[in-house]
Amino acid sequence: MAKYVKNGSLYDCQEILEDITQAFYNDFAKYKRRANVSLLQEIFGAVIEQTGGKFNCSKASKTANHLQIKENVELLEMAGLIYPATHTSANGFPLSAEQNTKFRKYLIFDTGIYQRFLKLNLGGSFSPENIEQVNKGALAELFAGLEIMKSSPVNFPLSLHYWRREKAGSSAEVDYVVQQGENIVPVEVKANKKGSMQSMYQFLAEKGYSYGIRTSMENFGTYEKVRVYPLYAVSQIVE
Repeated sequence: MAKYVKNGSLYDCQEILEDITQAFYNDFAKYKRRANVSLLQEIFGAVIEQTGGKFNCSKASKTANHLQIKENVELLEMAGLIYPATHTSANGFPLSAEQNTKFRKYLIFDTGIYQRFLKLNLGGSFSPENIEQVNKGALAELFAGLEIMKSSPVNFPLSLHYWRREKAGSSAEVDYVVQQGENIVPVEVKANKKGSMQSMYQFLAEKGYSYGIRTSMENFGTYEKVRVYPLYAVSQIVE
């Protein structure tokens, strides 16, 4: 940020992020007594590549078994480098009471590291016209999840949850489910100003909750049962 304020060059910012990313990877060597460094790097990369979807162990490594992958994921989580978003049935409080740890998405701790790992262009990411093309909205979902987590009190950290339903011909998934006051609220993240919210409406109808939240490139607003928050203000979702 200081570099951009000084000279306004996104290219220079990308160079700094590249240096940080390389230093970060090299730092993995400190875990060599507890894990295979190469495998740890591979699993970390798999988490980044699967951002926005359920983490699939079978796609995380070509050589490691399920137990090895799980151990490395847990190590990355304990180190605070990735955060889980766990499926919940969301029928009441607390959301964790009905969570299913077999269905988890993982969020890398920083959007800048995410962008450089995938070699995404910062200029394109910040452009409203192009942001919808950035890894199919995964960046927006990552940003929203991290902002929701950061909005929670330091002494009461928030656990992320999402909701999914899989039925023949009727699958649905809501990006996040949060507590807003006395309400359980589904949150849909959109990388632009468009996109249907069929999954959210299915969630609201099935659970009987009064409203949902859409966070996108739109301004504040409301329509039907949906409250709209701009992506830059997503941290205001959690009260």
